[in-house]
Parts: sequence; C-alpha cells; structure tokens
Amino acid sequence: MNIKSLLLGSAAALATVSGAHAADAIVAAEPEPMEYVRICDAYGTGYFFIPGTETCLKIGGKIRTEGEWYDAYNPKGKVGTLWHDRTELNVDTATDTEYGPLKTNTIFRWEWNDGGATSSKLLFANISLGGFTVGKLDSQYNLYAGYAGDVINDDAIYDGPYELNQLTYKYDTGTGFSAVISLEDSNSGSDSDSYGGAWVTSKTDQYAPNVVAGFGYTTGTLGFKVVGGYDSIVEEGAIKARIDAKFGGVEAFLMGGWNTDGDKLNQYAGSYQDESACTTSDGVVHGAKCGWGDWAVWGGVGVPVNEKLKWNLQLAYTESKIFEATTNLKFNPVKDFLIEPELTYMHYDFINDDTVAGILRFERNF
Repeated sequence: MNIKSLLLGSAAALATVSGAHAADAIVAAEPEPMEYVRICDAYGTGYFFIPGTETCLKIGGKIRTEGEWYDAYNPKGKVGTLWHDRTELNVDTATDTEYGPLKTNTIFRWEWNDGGATSSKLLFANISLGGFTVGKLDSQYNLYAGYAGDVINDDAIYDGPYELNQLTYKYDTGTGFSAVISLEDSNSGSDSDSYGGAWVTSKTDQYAPNVVAGFGYTTGTLGFKVVGGYDSIVEEGAIKARIDAKFGGVEAFLMGGWNTDGDKLNQYAGSYQDESACTTSDGVVHGAKCGWGDWAVWGGVGVPVNEKLKWNLQLAYTESKIFEATTNLKFNPVKDFLIEPELTYMHYDFINDDTVAGILRFERNF
C-alpha cells in the first residue's frame, strides 16, 4: 500500500465518522416564551394578575405578639400577665366586569395564648359586586359608621357586633354622600339568655334577620354618619351618630348612641364586659348595668408627633355609669412594623370598682 492510498483511505474514514456525528447532533429546542407576573394597579397597591387570567390577586397578612396586664373587660380579673400571639393571612381578588369590580376578601386567623390555648378560624369570607356584599364581615353598624377609636380596647364600652354573615348594599355617589342597608345574621341556634336574662342571644325558631341602615356625608376634613340596627330576637335596637374632623394631621371624633330599651341588651347596644361588672355582692346579675343603659357617648383624638409616632386618646361614658379612658402611643420604627403600648382605666359605679389594664403590642404587617 503506497502513501497515496493510505491518505485517501484515512480521509474517507474521517468523512464517514464526521457524517455519523453530524447525523446524531442534538439541536436545542427554542425556549418557551416566559410569562412574567404583571402588576395590577387598578385596585390598589399589592395586586398582580394571576398568570393566564384577568383576575388580580393580593396576598398579605400580619404577625402580632403582645403582652397583656389585667383586663379592661373584667373588673374582677386578676391575671397578672397574659401573652398572646396572632397570625393572619389575607387573600383578596378582583376582576373587572361590566357591573364594576368583582371582589372577594378572605382572612384566616390563628391564635395562641399563655398556657398553650390555641384557636383558628375563618375570620372573613365575602364577595362584592356592584355595591352588594355577601358573606362574613364585621357588622355595618361598626364598619360603616367607623370603629370607636384608634386604640386597642376601643370596645371596652360596647360599640357594636363583629364577624357575622350579611347581605349588604352600599350606595356611594363619589361626591361625599353615601348610604348603606344590610340584612345581618341574628346568630340563631339554641335558645340562650345571658347577662342575667337581659340579653336573649338566640332562639331555635328564629328566622328573621337583623337589619342595619345608615347614611352619611364626608368631605376631606369633616364627616357625619348616622346608623341604626334592629335586633330581631330582642325586638329592640340602637342608633349611633358620629362626627369626624381633621385639622392638619390631628384627627378627632365624637359619637353618641341611644338604646331603644335601656333595661335590655341587644346586638347593637350590648356588652363585652364580664358579668362581674354588673353583679352585686349577693350574686344577683343586673345585666343592663353591663351595657349602656339608655345611652352611651365616645370621643377621641389622634395627634401625630412626627412621621413615626402618633398619640391617641379615647374617652367613653354610659348612662349606666361605666367610664373608660384609654391612651396609647403608636410607634413605627420602620415601615409596616408597629410597637404600641396602651393603658386603659375603667370605673364601674354600679359595683364601685376600678380597673387599670395595659397592653404592649408588636405587629408586623405585610
């Protein structure tokens, strides 16, 4: 075999091998187009589009831990220190429709107290469209009028019910005037009396809902609202009227409530106080003395000290001669982190007793 034949044979072999490798070559597939999360700012901060849909989603919540000393809701409570932890997960959705935004709101809550007591619940679950809301939410008696004040123990003197199922319609002109009407769960179940029989809280044969209605007018600096609630079990109710004002950064409010029967408690003029607040030394419970009597009044002020610190004060008094004074400081050292010390003083004229209670709260919102 001469040199020429050897070179030609080697070249042919290399060509054959190269062809075989070329046939086996792996061709990379084209990358799939990536679908980025799109921001949905039509409904406020934090919403984004669920990929592949036109529905916007917002996820948030809070983690809270706080120490409590004595009890503003129990004049006989002698708990020196109680530590309480809470976690909430909020899930909100919104979709644009021809009737306006279709929204849902869901809040899950988990709690732990000293001694290992734990609890969990579905706090809120509701759907809203075109001014209508159906599902679980705080009563419009509180939600529409506004809660009593920017303090933790704002309802030591009762201002209304929370967490109930409802069918609500709210009308808002967008120019300041608004109105609301709501059919609310009467919490019927088994027959139950509380506060020495002053409050009938349920009936087994109850079918009628409670009713709440209100109207108001709000500008940038002033607001006025009136709201009334009718308890279909007790067959009584209550009315609240409220004025809000803003002066620079200072906020103030004054609210008054009237009970249609001061000798009874109802869902809209009830009590969160322990029965010891209206129990005489002989053990007799005078339930109406734990509530407003015929009327109650609340007032408060919030004063910003600087961009991170705010001072709040709330005062309340009832015809049944219960007095409450609560003050706190709300300190936000960084965004979405709150440190809040609070002090409450309660005086119960009927049992001639006083209570001083304190809370130190730490809360992270996200």
